[in-house]
Amino acid sequence: MAAGAMTFSPIFPWPLLALALAAVLGVTAWTLLRRGRSQPLQSQPPRNRRPAALRCAAVVLLLLATLRPGWPGGQGQTATADLDVYFVVDTSTSMAAEDYNGTGTRLSGVKQDVMAIAKELAGAKFSLITFDNKATVRMPLTQDGTALQTAMTTLQPQNSRYAKGSSVTGAAQLLKERLAAARQQHPGRPAVVFYAGDGENTSAQAPAPLDATHVAGGAVLGYGTGEGGRMKETADADAGYVKDETSDTPQDAFSRIDEGRLRTIADQLRVPYAHRTGAGPTSDMLAKADPGAITITHDGPGRVELYWLFALAAFLLAIHEPLRHFTALQSLRPAARKEPTT
Repeated sequence: MAAGAMTFSPIFPWPLLALALAAVLGVTAWTLLRRGRSQPLQSQPPRNRRPAALRCAAVVLLLLATLRPGWPGGQGQTATADLDVYFVVDTSTSMAAEDYNGTGTRLSGVKQDVMAIAKELAGAKFSLITFDNKATVRMPLTQDGTALQTAMTTLQPQNSRYAKGSSVTGAAQLLKERLAAARQQHPGRPAVVFYAGDGENTSAQAPAPLDATHVAGGAVLGYGTGEGGRMKETADADAGYVKDETSDTPQDAFSRIDEGRLRTIADQLRVPYAHRTGAGPTSDMLAKADPGAITITHDGPGRVELYWLFALAAFLLAIHEPLRHFTALQSLRPAARKEPTT
């Protein structure tokens, strides 16, 4: 196709879209013909024909939106399509420590890095696993970047009231199970793991080792400083800071990064370790995250999406329908009774 020509990337197969379009046009034609039998079409007031026409136009526009029309433009960026990316994020109370890039919380740094990685690896499947007192799959494998963004936006550190001690490898068993299940369903599909945490282990038990059997690449990302930072009890901006209960006098508790444990986790997963301070770009870290498993291409042409124009036009046409019914209901209201004059 010539440069500059409109392209289409339908979200449904072409035959299904053609069938849907034919069905819409057929139903509209049948509706108008049925009304024409009871009353000649020429004698019908335009307002009687307008609702059906608007509904048909709105559906047609939605079908056109599903074709995802667009113009070539900008710079494209794709990742290996057959790639599973697992984000394993520490959400224990210590991740609320305010020693990331000045005064930011460690978890805020994790959110920025996760979304930056997802952008660099557009086209891969993503999964989010979090752990504090227990490990949880927040999001199974999906190519929906919006779902990942929503999951990360709503992610908060654990309330200190419910903190009972957490292991830095609290997600080891769950991650192993998810990797094995994915490997069984899609043999040969590489999986990369990005572990994000501060290395602080508050569990009474020794951390269980992580299994790198099905890990093809990734990185361990460390957050925090040696000086440490204070942690708020909850995500509420007005919340107080966690207190050090071992001290004779009440004072704020400080959490410090344990890079030794993080490097041990990196060795177990056979991936590089990177200390994330907010100063270095994510691309530098990705360059070390096993280039053999991660392939990023920046040379392809980008694409300017136009589907939203058709969706917006369909919305403007469809909004006429509820307004029409509202007006009809208003006309059915009984007129206000007039008081008799004396």
